[in-house]
Amino acid sequence: MLQLLEPRSAAAMLPAVLVLALASCGGSPPEPEVAAEGAPEVQVPVRTADPFRRGLTEADFPRTRELTPGVWSYEQLRSAGEELFTTVSLFVVTEEGVLVADGQGNFEETALMVEEIGKITDQPITHVVVCSDHGDHTAGNGAFPEGVEFILHENSAPAMEALVERIEGVPMPGTIIGDRMDLTLGGRTIEILFLGRAHTGGDLMVHLPEESVVFLSEAYLHRVFPAMRSAYPREWVVALRRAQELGAHWNVPGHGFVDDADVLAEELETAIEAIETVIAESSRLHQQGLSVEEAIAAADFGDLETWSLRDSQRGTALARVFMELDDALP
Repeated sequence: MLQLLEPRSAAAMLPAVLVLALASCGGSPPEPEVAAEGAPEVQVPVRTADPFRRGLTEADFPRTRELTPGVWSYEQLRSAGEELFTTVSLFVVTEEGVLVADGQGNFEETALMVEEIGKITDQPITHVVVCSDHGDHTAGNGAFPEGVEFILHENSAPAMEALVERIEGVPMPGTIIGDRMDLTLGGRTIEILFLGRAHTGGDLMVHLPEESVVFLSEAYLHRVFPAMRSAYPREWVVALRRAQELGAHWNVPGHGFVDDADVLAEELETAIEAIETVIAESSRLHQQGLSVEEAIAAADFGDLETWSLRDSQRGTALARVFMELDDALP
């Protein structure tokens, strides 16, 4: 697993780079350049989902970032017990409306996102893709404007029906799809893909092939302990490997920070390895004949023990792998 990286200066990395480059052509390295006094250091982001370890505060959110022209990520903080981490949405601005991938966790937070989108464009929100059926991405869907087309995978219909009954004002999506839906909006090609059961039974991903962006929603948890309350662990790995085959430059997570594209690509591989680690350790303990409770006490998930949501999710994840190994998943 990748180790947490702390800030390093560009000057600190420069000598080694020069030595390697010049050694290959037989030259001798020059004296290292020294950064001018007062020059800012190049910051390498700490690989964590904890905003405070990143030097951020609650006042820094919500955050929007334009990944490519007209394609934006949206990060808002939410709490899990005493921990804070981000829920990420994506929105695509076109000349014929705006498509949003995933809402936020309640009416107020989703209304705030709608307001922030309105600061960027006067185009109306016309489509909302329910990539994850979990409440932290859907419970605020009633804040979207009337007339929006909500798109949902067929496997997620029962979960959404239950949510609609439980939370007043949440609309039931009217467009239910299978493996994919191809949409052209304002000249943009948008692929809505189901690549297999993963974090939920009906994970959808939004792929913009021309812009080389894919939003993976909760199938991609960036430095968040693999949350498996309704997951299909081994199928989850397969789905993410299929997502990697899309070859997108931008791989956008559903939780964790929207870092630069190269970091997100590295961290997607790390997220897959994290799921594999949970599966391997849980399988080892299952083979020993331990009960779930005994296995939770004995489990050692290595570096994952330092990740966000570790305390609330490690036991649930292990129990879910036990269910999968016992062929007890729905």
